[in-house]
Amino acid sequence: MIDLHCHMLPGIDDGAPDLETSLAMARMAVADGITVTACTPHMMPGYYENTSEGVRAAVVALQAELDKADIPLRLVTGADVHLVPGLASGLREGTKLTLADTRYFLFEPPHNTAPPRMADAVFDCMAAGFHPLITHPERLRWIEDHYDLMVQLAQAGAWMQITAGSVTGRFGKRTQYWAERMVDEGIVHILATDAHNLRSRSPILSEAVEAVSKRLGDQAAKDMVLTRPLAVLENVTPASVIPAVGSPRPVNRPGFFKRLFKAA
Repeated sequence: MIDLHCHMLPGIDDGAPDLETSLAMARMAVADGITVTACTPHMMPGYYENTSEGVRAAVVALQAELDKADIPLRLVTGADVHLVPGLASGLREGTKLTLADTRYFLFEPPHNTAPPRMADAVFDCMAAGFHPLITHPERLRWIEDHYDLMVQLAQAGAWMQITAGSVTGRFGKRTQYWAERMVDEGIVHILATDAHNLRSRSPILSEAVEAVSKRLGDQAAKDMVLTRPLAVLENVTPASVIPAVGSPRPVNRPGFFKRLFKAA
């Protein structure tokens, strides 16, 4: 399995606080069947002022420690990129990291309040040649009032990445309801751990894979943790990757996003 969202780098955000925890998280991931992990610390102005150069250096350093400890986990670079003005420009200039330097990146909306022009920002990034994986929409506090927007964005070609623990109930019944609904309605593209620690936010994917397999079948679950993540790392064009189960092909019609702007 491939985990495209993990806060394993030590002391860089609210994830692993130290190297000892990072190594323990890596061992846990490997034991669960994960072979590749994207290290995706927050890039959040005012809170986590991580730079592309700093994240790259931290990944190289942690990979060296994993190799030294004989932990067979491959790390790739990335970031949990928060929605900020000029996001598309930051991706073009390299100040905002994509996943393994591909066209794909983690797009994190504000957790507590629906942003007024989220669809606009998604369109700007896609028009600039980048492909957003919208992170943990099922956990957003405003999902109830804006679920249709997520459906429309998925139909327009954006990918949805839900947290493994959401499917298994680790974040409560409300979050589990939205995760299962998104899975059942075919708009989930990627499962990832979004791991921060060893207990409440651990790097475990297999339990969620089992839960999705029961709902959609083994192949659909495999696509969320291997087929599509591998396509991301290989920088395959989104149109050539199988869509989520039951989801339509990406929409590419003039004016489509303009109508979404009103919904956002």
